[in-house]
Amino acid sequence: MIDQPPRPKIPDSTWQRPLGLGWDKPYTVRYGSNLDDGPWHGMPLGGFGAGCIGRSSRGDFNLWHLDGGEHTFKSLPACQFSIFEQSENQGAKAYALCTEPPSDRTLKTWKWYPVSQGDGERGRGGEGEINSSVLPSSSPHTPHPNTGTYHALYPRSWFVYENVFQTQLTCEQFSPIWAGSYQESSYPVAIFEWTIHNPTDAPITLSIMLTWQNMVGWFTNAIKTPKVQVRDDGSPVYEYQPRWGDSTGNYNQWIVDNYRVGCLLDRVRLRDDIGQGEGQLCFATVTNPSMEVFYHCRWNPAGDGSEVWNTFASDGSLSDVQDETPAEPGEQVAAAIAIRFTIRPGRTRKIPFILAWDFPVTEFASGINYYRRYTDFFGRTGNNSWSMVRTAIKHNEWWKEQIIAWQEPILKREDLPNWFKMALFNELYLLADGGTLWSAADERDPVGQFGVLECMDYRWYESLDVRLYGSFALAMLWPRLDKAVLEAFARAIPTSDQTPRIIGYNQATAIRKMADATPHDLGAPNEHPWEKTNYTSYQDCNQWKDLSCDFVLQVYRDFILTGSKDIEFLWECWSAIVKTLAYLKTFDQDGDGIPENSGAPDQTFDDWQLKGISAYCGGLWLAALEAAIAIGEILMKTNPPVSQFPEIPDTESIEYTINLYQEWFQQAQPIYQDKLWNGQYYQLDSESGSEVVMADQLCGQFYAKLLKLPDIVPTECAHSALKTVYNACFLKFNKGQLGAANGVNPDGSPENPNATHPLEVWTGINFGLAAFLVQLGMKDEALQLTEAVVRQVYENGLQFRTPEAITAAGTFRASHYLRAMAIWAVYFIINTNP
Repeated sequence: MIDQPPRPKIPDSTWQRPLGLGWDKPYTVRYGSNLDDGPWHGMPLGGFGAGCIGRSSRGDFNLWHLDGGEHTFKSLPACQFSIFEQSENQGAKAYALCTEPPSDRTLKTWKWYPVSQGDGERGRGGEGEINSSVLPSSSPHTPHPNTGTYHALYPRSWFVYENVFQTQLTCEQFSPIWAGSYQESSYPVAIFEWTIHNPTDAPITLSIMLTWQNMVGWFTNAIKTPKVQVRDDGSPVYEYQPRWGDSTGNYNQWIVDNYRVGCLLDRVRLRDDIGQGEGQLCFATVTNPSMEVFYHCRWNPAGDGSEVWNTFASDGSLSDVQDETPAEPGEQVAAAIAIRFTIRPGRTRKIPFILAWDFPVTEFASGINYYRRYTDFFGRTGNNSWSMVRTAIKHNEWWKEQIIAWQEPILKREDLPNWFKMALFNELYLLADGGTLWSAADERDPVGQFGVLECMDYRWYESLDVRLYGSFALAMLWPRLDKAVLEAFARAIPTSDQTPRIIGYNQATAIRKMADATPHDLGAPNEHPWEKTNYTSYQDCNQWKDLSCDFVLQVYRDFILTGSKDIEFLWECWSAIVKTLAYLKTFDQDGDGIPENSGAPDQTFDDWQLKGISAYCGGLWLAALEAAIAIGEILMKTNPPVSQFPEIPDTESIEYTINLYQEWFQQAQPIYQDKLWNGQYYQLDSESGSEVVMADQLCGQFYAKLLKLPDIVPTECAHSALKTVYNACFLKFNKGQLGAANGVNPDGSPENPNATHPLEVWTGINFGLAAFLVQLGMKDEALQLTEAVVRQVYENGLQFRTPEAITAAGTFRASHYLRAMAIWAVYFIINTNP
């Protein structure tokens, strides 16, 4: 714990922000009904599917995704670190390490950390990094020239404190998340590793205090039968009201376990079986004879905070109160622990603090309960937070080594700019933050079932059209989880749900799920994810022309990306592939081999009407046929597994299907080229007469080339079309500063100035387009496009809530969006196309 480097090594490619520095004009939400919590978002802590907690660059803990699929954003001031310092040269000083005092006047005896001004040097990354901008602070404090910097490179972040204390202080935060980990990446733990260095010539007495409010029981829906309504944008939304502040029966315990000490936050339980929101929370640290430990296990976080602050600010101590009395109705209780020590001149200490929570059950509709993945390793009783603490104290150094070993090869690459490395890792935040579900394993699902919401505004899981690009990160880093998602789609395809619904877009009536149609999503948190699919009702997704193709292409992609060895995965999906392609072929009204778009928004751009053969859907159809043929040929050479699969076709059946797909492809490909190619790019569709240049017109060609399938269009046409897209949609749209618009005229002007989707810049579509640019040898252009989008996100207060869309008016839509993880597609293509 001593003789460490004065500061931990922080990578050059972090996102940086001066502590407490506000934004002058952060982007705001485009539609008032959409979520906009403001710009104070930081990296989330906690494992996938375990619930996560976010802490902003102000230092406040403010994001609480502890109820699976639900969003709560509210600063809780009593959850905080504080520092006391005293030396021979200087009197005592103490600060709570958040730059924003409570707005409700609670904890008014506490002194809050001063805001950093960001004086022209701070907040700037190294060369090539995102400039966090030097803007006036929105805080009421008088700013200091520089009080420190927040850094983030998921899953690690750092608070570096400067010019306030004599001691050099850094707090590194992380959870045990790294590629290929299907155990530790699920743990509901956060490690706060403090590095303390004394640069002076005199001893310094320091005390670190962690306080936490008991919030056990808060994170469950108080509305037992939430009403589903249609929002003003036509999307379904259900009521959610957490039991925020309902602390009746909560109590705190002081734990001493050899060299481990901590506070256990619990709640009186009236029954043995554990329900949604029930469990424990614990925070702890380690001690030795050179340290003094203090605690207070029952203080009032709704009061002025003097029970802990008076003694702490005086000498760094607490009054050692052990009181396990449960909270009365309306009462709040919190706990505190402080570690005091003296650090000699020139010496360095490292001290870990651990935060762990154990809320093992996720409840969806009433009575639909799933255990979380981490319970496979810590049990299902909800009494295991201290066991998690012990595990974290024992293994946290090894965990950090694993994270560094995973990230270091990418961070060392000189051909990748720092801003790219920064965004590449930070966009992974959504795998913890995105309302993520990861269920306990069973015989059918040996690593459990997995799901990430499309976003917080469109609250349904794993939208298949969105994950066509957005799932690259999961497929590359945790491929068994991505396959689990696709296996859930495979099981859902043959099912039907005849429930009639009103379609938000046009008020028509349609059934929920047609048999053999590929569902749009795997359901929503208020029903039964994975089993009750097609939650969205904005459009009739049974009519969509891209979903079946999206499924086939992702299945074959995951097979290829994992070494082309998992034949059982292909067998499991084959029946669904055959059924859904046959279903989609029924939309080929004129028998030319290509399903036609109907004139309604019947694909991922669900406010954009396509009619006849479209470049987007038609190209995906051709690529999906090629992928299905390739899958069939692989299965022809292998014996089916002796397993639970109910529909294993014989060789003759597979051969017939392959021949059928070949006939369709041979008929369709020349028609696609003849009807859509205009000599420069591919027309939007064959019947609307539109001259618009669609940015994602050749997604099918991108996927065909990615999967080493034959080109669906001539190479020279692909190059011409892509250059046209780059010039029209990016360079000529908003002077190339924003990113590529979805669709504009060849001169960059809007076809319809009042259009919605065509004039938006979709973050994930841009990253997919950038990957295509690299694929066709235009790496410099790809990085220029990618950087424009990354800067829009990370310089305008959208970090750790990346939206689907941004506009030239400085607005955004659909934050915490799944498709933005497509930046990993750019990295993949750079790796495979040197």
